[in-house]
Order: sequence, then structure tokens, then C-alpha cells
Amino acid sequence: MNRFLIATAALALAAGGALAEDIKLGASLGFTGPLESMAPSMLKGVELAAKEATDSGKLLDGSKVSVVQADNTCADAAASVTAVERLVTADKVNGIVGGMCSGETIASLEKVAVPNGMVMISPSATSPALSTIDDKGFFFRTAPSDARQGEVMADIITDRGIKNVAVTYTNNDYGKGLADSFATAFKAKGGTITVSSPHDDGKADYAAEVGALASAGGEALVVAGYVDQGGSGIVRGSLDAGSFDTFVFTDGMISQTLVDKFGAELEKSFGQNPSAEGEGRDKFTADAKAAGFEGSDAFAAEAYDGAALLMFAMQAAKSSDPKVYKDKVLDVANAPGEKILPGEIAKGLELLAAGTDIDYVGATAVELVGPGESAGTYREVDFKGGKLNAVKTH
Repeated sequence: MNRFLIATAALALAAGGALAEDIKLGASLGFTGPLESMAPSMLKGVELAAKEATDSGKLLDGSKVSVVQADNTCADAAASVTAVERLVTADKVNGIVGGMCSGETIASLEKVAVPNGMVMISPSATSPALSTIDDKGFFFRTAPSDARQGEVMADIITDRGIKNVAVTYTNNDYGKGLADSFATAFKAKGGTITVSSPHDDGKADYAAEVGALASAGGEALVVAGYVDQGGSGIVRGSLDAGSFDTFVFTDGMISQTLVDKFGAELEKSFGQNPSAEGEGRDKFTADAKAAGFEGSDAFAAEAYDGAALLMFAMQAAKSSDPKVYKDKVLDVANAPGEKILPGEIAKGLELLAAGTDIDYVGATAVELVGPGESAGTYREVDFKGGKLNAVKTH
């Protein structure tokens, strides 16, 4: 009788912990490369969400979550594919927050994630090409498409009374997609683009590119580039040559690093980047500060939200298998359901475990549309007083 009771208790204990496991989230980010200054805070966002879930003890019967980082370089597609292959095959992650830049995201998605049935949620890859890619339902993004950013940028420039601009863009999927999107929107508003030309990253000197842009002229220079690479090189060259004193910056340029590099030299400049406002954003910023990082850094909030969506989808599906939980990502991201803010991952997991729907609002007012990408809210900024200042949202 005693042996029977012991055996029964053991079976019950095993059954009760059957779902508990060590869940791994991959963070495929550009820790080196053209956006390396942005990657640390993005990683911190992922880690904060993972810690909340682990501390709650409510994810899949008490599963613990760890974060495995991989350097995708943001620029080298081959390096990104190798990094993501390691995450999937060697580290055996259950989901990936990444990639970071559009070109490497496309490569790792097509060559690794889709063939292996791995979910990727990018916090910052914004190329319009990702809206129509054949992802088999495995790809989502918490950052909006640059088709939307191009329209917002055209509105901001037009509202400031600027009628003609020169455009320089980093020579890749991100830069070209954004430049094309902006050109279509700006011309539709009656604006004129004097020249639109690519620049390569990694050069020591951009005098030739700046000379061509200056020759074409314009009331301002739109810089669709990377703050740690050619974008800043173009700005430095333009300022030194006196070619332009007003710059319009896209999301790949806007960060504290830009201010640190140029400060008061950007007095007349402005730009935009994805950034929701309101209770969710404020809560995340406060939580990030308590965790020791700057929550307003570019794409840190989007990274936190990407990690949260992965874990909520697992909970809704009762499985950490990406082939299973991929179909729940849109369900947990959108209405109907009880709204969940940053810092409320435990609450969301508890509701899902009880069979209650949630609507994850998160730090960026998450609303996934179309093929699973953010509907998009943008923050207009300027640099008056040598500081990065929020002007208004669009």
C-alpha cells in the first residue's frame, strides 16, 4: 500500500511539472556594426521581459527563461545567417528577438528561420520588403514598415515649409526602401528631391558623396543611414564643407550617440523614429531605469515587446514549440482581451493560463496589422539646445 501511494505521488508530481522547462530566447542583434551603439539597450529590453517571466513562475508551469545573444553584425548577411543558425541548431532557442537590420533579417529569415520553423520577432527591421516576404507565418515585427515612415517624414518636412531636399541613403534594403517610400510621399505633396543617392558604410572619407549632394542643393539633406557608420560620416563631411546645416534624420540615425557626436551643430535639424507615447511607454521607461538602462533608447521598447509577445504566445498555445505557438502571436497582440502593460507580464501569463484573452499593449502600443507588423506611431524630434527633444507624435 505504501509503495502504491509513493508511486502515485511521484506520478502526480511528475505530471504537475511536465510543462516546466528551460526556455531560451535568442537575441539576434548587431553588437558590432553600423548600429552597435543601439544594441545594448535592446538586449536589456529582452532581458527585462525574460526576468519578469522567470520571476513570476507562471510561464508554462514555472518555466525559467534565459537569453542567448548572437551578433548578427546588422550589415553582413552571411554573418547573420551563421549567428542565427547557431541560435537554432546549437543553442536550441525557442524563439528569436531579431534581426536588427533589414537585409540581414531577410537573409536569416529565408535561410534559417523559415526552413527550421523558428519564430522571429524583429524590433527594428523596417524594410517594406519584409511586408510581402514568404515567411510561412514565422515572422513578426514590433517596428512599423518604412512605407509608413516615408509618409510621416514627408508630412514633417512639408509642415516645416521645406519644399526641396537632397537625399542620401545607406546602400542596402533599409536605405533604398525608405528613400523610395519617402520620395513617393514627398512628391505627392508637391515636394522636389534634387538628388537621391546611396552611400556605402565603412568609408574613411565621404568628400565625393558630399560634393555631389551639395552640387544638387536643397533646403535640407535627408540622411537615411546609420549613426555608427556612413550616416554620421556624411553629416560630418557636410558640416565641415558648409554644404548643409539642416538635416532630416531617419530612425537609424536618431539616438543619444548622434547628439554626442554633433551636439549644437544640429540646432536646425530634426527627424523621426518609432516611439509610442502614453502610460505604457512611461511605465517601461520607469521599469528600465530601475533595471539600470535607458528605456527611451532607440528600439529598446520594441525589443522588450518582442520578447513579451514570444512568451505570451507560448503561454496561449501551452507550448514553447515555435511551430505551435506562431499561430497565437496575433491573438495575444491584438484586441479583444484584457490590456497588458509593461511590468504586467506575470498578470498576462496568469490570465492566459486561466483561458482569458489578453490584448498586449506593451511599451509601444502594440497593434499588429497585415502580415504581423506594427501599425506604427512615430515621434518627431529636434535637437535644439544640443539635446534630443521630442516634439510630437504622428
